[in-house]
Amino acid sequence: MIRPEDSPAVRKERGAFFTPPQIADYLADWAVGGDRDARILDPTCGEAAFLRSAGLRLRALGQEDGDLEEHLFGVDLHEASLDRASTVLETEGLSAHLLAADFFDIAPPGATPEIATPEHLGAPLPVMDAVIGNPPFVRYQRHIGEARAKSRQAALRQHVRLSGLASSWAALLVHAGGFLQPDGRLAMVLPAELLTVGYADPIRAWLRRRFEQVHLVLFERLQFPDATEKVVLVLASGSGGCDAFSLYCLHDAADLVSIRPMTNLSVTPSDSGKWTDLLLPNRQRRLFKAVSSERFTPLSSYGKPELGTVTGANHYFTMSEQTRVRYRLIEGRHVMKVCPPGTKHLRSLDFSTERWTELRAQGERVWLLYPAANDRSRALAAYLARGREQAVHEAYKCTIRSPWWRPPAVPPPDLFFTYMSHRYPRLIANTAEATFVNSMHGVRLLPGAPRIARSALPLVSLNSVSLLGAEVFGRSYGGGILKMEPREAALLPVPAPDDLQRAWERLESSSRLLDEWLAAGRWTEVVTQVDDVLLRDVMGVEPHHVKQLLAAADALRSRRLTRSEPAPAAE
Repeated sequence: MIRPEDSPAVRKERGAFFTPPQIADYLADWAVGGDRDARILDPTCGEAAFLRSAGLRLRALGQEDGDLEEHLFGVDLHEASLDRASTVLETEGLSAHLLAADFFDIAPPGATPEIATPEHLGAPLPVMDAVIGNPPFVRYQRHIGEARAKSRQAALRQHVRLSGLASSWAALLVHAGGFLQPDGRLAMVLPAELLTVGYADPIRAWLRRRFEQVHLVLFERLQFPDATEKVVLVLASGSGGCDAFSLYCLHDAADLVSIRPMTNLSVTPSDSGKWTDLLLPNRQRRLFKAVSSERFTPLSSYGKPELGTVTGANHYFTMSEQTRVRYRLIEGRHVMKVCPPGTKHLRSLDFSTERWTELRAQGERVWLLYPAANDRSRALAAYLARGREQAVHEAYKCTIRSPWWRPPAVPPPDLFFTYMSHRYPRLIANTAEATFVNSMHGVRLLPGAPRIARSALPLVSLNSVSLLGAEVFGRSYGGGILKMEPREAALLPVPAPDDLQRAWERLESSSRLLDEWLAAGRWTEVVTQVDDVLLRDVMGVEPHHVKQLLAAADALRSRRLTRSEPAPAAE
């Protein structure tokens, strides 16, 4: 039960999203198993959802209520939650050893004296048979200062080095593992980004290295009404490491009762990188790996994706034709052609000179300020005066370069890459030879790249394997946006040169029509046409396999786009 004064905004600030009873009961039952003497720890116990479930399980196994404080242990920094936890447990006739503390201030059992003092409380907790819970999910932007430093040090003591981008749950999970006996059990509710983000790579490696068995439970629907993040249940036990995980895919927490032995899938995750492909059924995952490894190549084999110009103030450094004329700025001396900030205008396979001219006439920001460092013209001086009036020179990026008014313009790339996408990322040929800012990526083709690559890649990459690869290697952000940083974009699978050439020979004559379809929003029809030519005709992929690849890409895209859909309220 959530108290009225503990509003969603307050809970979100500290990363607290209380666990539905079905999930708490399931994880507690698994963690306790048949051991009536098990010691159970919830390192961020909140209002005792997990401790209550574990206590009821221990009671059912014959444990005396009066002895439960020797078996149930809870820690929480939020004292009001601990008060509520005591009340919840007392209502059920249960009790637990509750500790008001920052879990990172508690040294694991057996910690050396220099770790245990003076900054730690020592080791007031014994070795545990199981650790259960739902760690606070605080993103790195709010997980800062001493709290972040303390958590990273705790993880490092377990030989896990986390990056500065790690959210709070990552370090807590690893630190909690230090309280487990070698054959103990870990049962946690974690954000689904465990599988999909780069900063969680050390956590994924730790799970494989630490535990003998790891089970993952995925849900199609959101399980926390106040959160927009999907979750994964991690149930890990034993020690010594494992090669494969058990994977369960469910619609909702109500389906947990259906999980029985031998109904799971055995999956072998990659040694490094994201595990987004685990969201796919085994058959589709194996098919994607086979086709992409045999007939596709990373985008980086054609050219390395790169960042656009970071101006520090796009509203000032990019300008319309009207502004250029008003200040008498001269092309080639003061300004250069730029693809306007944002990607809404990139609806075609090609960003052409004609398209740039249209945008110029429409008043878009098609010029980038890029004067010579020694320019002393009156026209430039007048425009710089406007910048000072707007305090542009005080923007961070401007304060660290000299002169502040000359951004480090990136030479025009061969292709643009829409790295923030709703449905799918796209490559666009830059035949306008315009520079670009950091609202998109650029791809500069390597000297040995096929001559037709700039024309062919934008269309031929609109196939089910490439679109599925974008979902696997990219990352999902709020609102379902797919983001691909340069290193992720570099992994995008695109057709190898020979297949690209053969597919382009068949598609070139219809490329203008397909381009019109794209502009009209008929992108699914374009993908079908490209699949028919590239996957079926050129690569010889069986039609039913093509359908599976398309279905896999659609499934991951739908999962990403529906991440903000809440689960229905319990009746």
